Amino acid sequence: MTSYKSKFLYIAFTLAASLFVHGISLAQTSVTLVAVGDIMMGTDYPNNRLPAADGKHLMEDVANILKDADVAFGNLEGALLDGGKARKQCKDTSKCYLFRTPTRYAKNLADAGFDLMSLANNHSFDFGKNGYESTARALDKYSIKYAGAAGTSAIYELDSLKIGLLAYAPNYGCTSINDINEVTRQVKEFNDRCDILVVSFHGGAEGREHMNVPGKMEYYYGEKRGDVKKFAHTVVDAGADVVIGHGPHVPRAVELYEGRIIAYSLGNFCTYRGFSVLREKGLAPVLQVELDNTGKFIEGKIISARQVRPRGPVQDDTNEAAKLIAKLTRQDFPKTPLKIYEDGRITKLNRQD
Repeated sequence: MTSYKSKFLYIAFTLAASLFVHGISLAQTSVTLVAVGDIMMGTDYPNNRLPAADGKHLMEDVANILKDADVAFGNLEGALLDGGKARKQCKDTSKCYLFRTPTRYAKNLADAGFDLMSLANNHSFDFGKNGYESTARALDKYSIKYAGAAGTSAIYELDSLKIGLLAYAPNYGCTSINDINEVTRQVKEFNDRCDILVVSFHGGAEGREHMNVPGKMEYYYGEKRGDVKKFAHTVVDAGADVVIGHGPHVPRAVELYEGRIIAYSLGNFCTYRGFSVLREKGLAPVLQVELDNTGKFIEGKIISARQVRPRGPVQDDTNEAAKLIAKLTRQDFPKTPLKIYEDGRITKLNRQD
């Protein structure tokens, strides 16, 4: 008499053979990616501004969203470092910020569900090469993949798919978003090594006066902060599948370009101290997108959240972040083939829509 195990194996083999004959793969056919903006879980430099209980509570209200995704991405501001000398010098630390977070806080990122992290921003090298390398070791301990320093890249393996990450910023230690030729070269070269390529950028002017994407070079405090529209379109043309922006500390529009999703800024996500969270700066949108296994956008959702100190990001039933991003998208990219609903759902428009 045939055992139940034998029957199960026979059925499984028959199903697999049938799928093969009909050209259907058992490999992953779609990927759910969630992305958030800036993360800074507290600093002990120059004064102790660390949260209670090592910040274990900071992201607990939204962790289920990150954990439910196949891949979760964020932008980490500052160094994960225990002690150490600052590289950047500030005459007035009430206006010029340096961020140093204890290495043990890397566990908060892992517990929240993060898989990919950008380390390309204006605070990644606040404590120089030593601070960056300490951050890298802290993330390595929890198998969080990262990119940020010039020439670095990362690959996160999801079953049979390879999810790549490149990260850029117009700041010390990073490949600049203003070096379009070098960025294009890197994207084209790295794209051959992965199935879906995520490109992160830190760029654009800051604050609620700069929520719109101007479509030209942006300057802030005398720095060239990039032509972020040109940058995003260039990297998609070179092979990027998802482009995630951060840096303005406020949300910006999203765009569908050549079937690929671009988020021009996801604002502040979890910034315990040192960042304003007033009005739009306190919005903490979570972008959730479903991609096919070549990186093309299928559908998505903007899950609205808001930072509530000292608690952290909390889901917002009024959907303020989604409504704002929908409004900015209509203003800046009126022809993009996306529809954003008041509840945050994002769908592709048909050509006749």
